[in-house]
Amino acid sequence: MDHVSMARAVYDAAAEKYTAFVGTELAAATEAPIDRALLTAFVELVAAHPGNRVADVGCGPGRVAAFLAARDIEVVGVDVSRAMLAVARQAHPSIPFEEGRLTALPIPDRSLAGAVCWYSVIYTPPEHLDEVCAELGRVLAPGGHLLVAFQAGTGEPVHRSEAFGTRFPLTSYRHSIDGVVRVLTTAGLQVHARAVREPEFDHESTPQAFVLARIGDGST
Repeated sequence: MDHVSMARAVYDAAAEKYTAFVGTELAAATEAPIDRALLTAFVELVAAHPGNRVADVGCGPGRVAAFLAARDIEVVGVDVSRAMLAVARQAHPSIPFEEGRLTALPIPDRSLAGAVCWYSVIYTPPEHLDEVCAELGRVLAPGGHLLVAFQAGTGEPVHRSEAFGTRFPLTSYRHSIDGVVRVLTTAGLQVHARAVREPEFDHESTPQAFVLARIGDGST
C-alpha cells in the first residue's frame, strides 16, 4: 500500500474519531497563537492578490477552509478521504469540497491566489515532496501564496501500527525545514518567511514548522 492509499484508509476509518479530537473549526486547543497568526498573515497576503480563490489542500474536516471563508476568502477544500470530505461538507455546507490527491489537484492551472497545506504533507515521504510542490506550483497564479505547516525534524519516519485506533498502519514524516524550503525553491516558489515553534500541546512531541512562499509573477 502506497503512502496515499495508507492515509486514505486510515482517515476513512477514523473520520468520526479524528473529528471528535480536532473539531471542525480551528481552536485554541489545537492551534497555538503563532499558528493562527500565520494563517491571518496568509489571509492578508491573499487579500492583496488580484484574485482571492484559495485551496485548503488536505482539508480534513474543513477547519482551515472555514477559517478562510469566515474572512471573505473564496475557498475550496481538497482531500483524499471521502469520509473526511463528508464530515467537511456536513459541517460547512457553504464551502465546496472536492476529492483529490496532493499530486493531482482537481484545480485548473494558475487559478489560485493561494494554497494552504496545514499538516497535509506529513504523510508524504521526503523523496516525494518535489511532486507535491510541483503540483502546488502548477495551480498557483502568478504572485500566488503558499503556507505549509508540518512537524519539524530531519525527515525521519514515525510509524504507527494502528493509527487513530484503526486496524490500519500509518507513517508520518518529520520534515526538515531546510529540505522543504529547498524543494519549494526548486518548484519555482520564493520563500519569504519561515517559523519554528516548540511543542505546546500534549499531542505534540516535536517542534512545529511553518513556511510561507510566493510564486513568481513573471516580471524581470
